[in-house]
Amino acid sequence: MGYIALGIGATLLITASAFTIGGILAIPLALAQRSRFAFLRILVRGVVNLVRAVPPLVWLFLVFFGFAELGLRMSPLMAAIATFSFIAMSYFAEIYRAGLAALSRGQEEASAALGLSTVDSYRFIVVPQVFRVVGPMMASYGIGLLKDSALASTIGVVELTFRAASQAQQTGQGLTVFAIVGIIYLILSLPLAIVSRQVDSRLRARFSVA
Repeated sequence: MGYIALGIGATLLITASAFTIGGILAIPLALAQRSRFAFLRILVRGVVNLVRAVPPLVWLFLVFFGFAELGLRMSPLMAAIATFSFIAMSYFAEIYRAGLAALSRGQEEASAALGLSTVDSYRFIVVPQVFRVVGPMMASYGIGLLKDSALASTIGVVELTFRAASQAQQTGQGLTVFAIVGIIYLILSLPLAIVSRQVDSRLRARFSVA
């Protein structure tokens, strides 16, 4: 069990890195989908839909093996982080877009009427209310991302699933080994779900609009 648990670090590193990088890079994509230029909206929407339509495992192989053929070699860990960040970026762009769409246009118009700058309007009015809408969706995706990180084992990342598979081959106790891994994933996922619900409740109480 100790050998398997050593893979938790790599699993959390992939998940946290992809979640953070993807969440940041998705912001301009979400804003681009609200652009007044139809070409930009269609282009970004096409990219987002394309990334989401292709299975993560295929993207993982394309990045790890495909880039190597082009002379850009990455370690398995870096390839996994880059791939999952790219995928997370597309999912978060769609999540942000849905959150912005749920916000009434009157909110932005009211902030402009009050003389707030665009930055202050987004900081104090738009972002808190959008985050209240998208927070549960982000948490759900984060949990899914944690589980998808197991795919990194297919390119040699020594994380939970990789260590479990190695241990199962050595001991022949596949049922016990992967049951332990399932429990570990459950333990890692529960805190995120609990924190998400608490944050959502606080945001709803603070930023609810009649």
